[in-house]
Amino acid sequence: MIDAVVLAGTCRAAPHAEAAAGRAPERTETERTETERTEDDVPDHTRSRSAVSEIKLSAELRNEFGKGAARRIRRADKIPAVVYGQGEPPQHVTLPGHATMMALKNPNALMSLSIDSATSVLALAKDVQRDPVRWEIEHVDLVVVRRGQKVEVEIGVHVTGEAAPETVVTVDHATLLVEAEATHIPEGVEVSVEGLEAGTQIHASEVVLPAGSTLVTDPEALVVNVSQARTADDVDAELAEAEAEMGIEHDESDAEQAEATSSAGGGAEGSAGEGAGTEGSAEQG
Repeated sequence: MIDAVVLAGTCRAAPHAEAAAGRAPERTETERTETERTEDDVPDHTRSRSAVSEIKLSAELRNEFGKGAARRIRRADKIPAVVYGQGEPPQHVTLPGHATMMALKNPNALMSLSIDSATSVLALAKDVQRDPVRWEIEHVDLVVVRRGQKVEVEIGVHVTGEAAPETVVTVDHATLLVEAEATHIPEGVEVSVEGLEAGTQIHASEVVLPAGSTLVTDPEALVVNVSQARTADDVDAELAEAEAEMGIEHDESDAEQAEATSSAGGGAEGSAGEGAGTEGSAEQG
């Protein structure tokens, strides 16, 4: 979902010599921040996915409003929507049901809307309202964007590979907030845990972002953590310690009672046998 839409930042002026040569000035290492790292700067276990593709949809202006009108629109396999932004008045439209549903499988889908075959706009989904039971799309808010405009979006983190044996992989941040051009939104980022040992941690600053994207999430945020797997004995010991601290006592189970009774019975029989042996010896004497 779109958290914020901002205008593109201003460009830095190039030095006269490089500007005259027609090339951008090369930044020094100190100018390259942690949030601007690319695939050449980061570990091999992370990489970015391709940019979201542009999806073309036909939209129709509508002049009926209210719950009754919305139900009629949905019965016709269409979805009511509103398009707004860039200082233009909101436009109430209907979208093709199935095509819109498929497009919104990616929450950052960039849609090229042809409205009544007269105007064309680029838009991103700002809000998607769904039926809480059937999960069908009931209404969509679309915000208009322009090519080259910067937007803030959340992109998914996809973990691949198998970590070292007897380890547990935990994803602490399933999404990352990034700033990217509206027409170059990353589809997601991949983090490989292949062969990683317990104790390995991957932070947001180590995740590859494609050129043109900037990390907004805290660079120190933990994304993936590889820890040592706990054994059954570890879990039992922790549970017993916690119960002892809380003063919890357990009654003996049937099996434990039977075992105790059996042990006591065996001891009694042994004592009786020894007593009988003593009496026999006495009689012989």
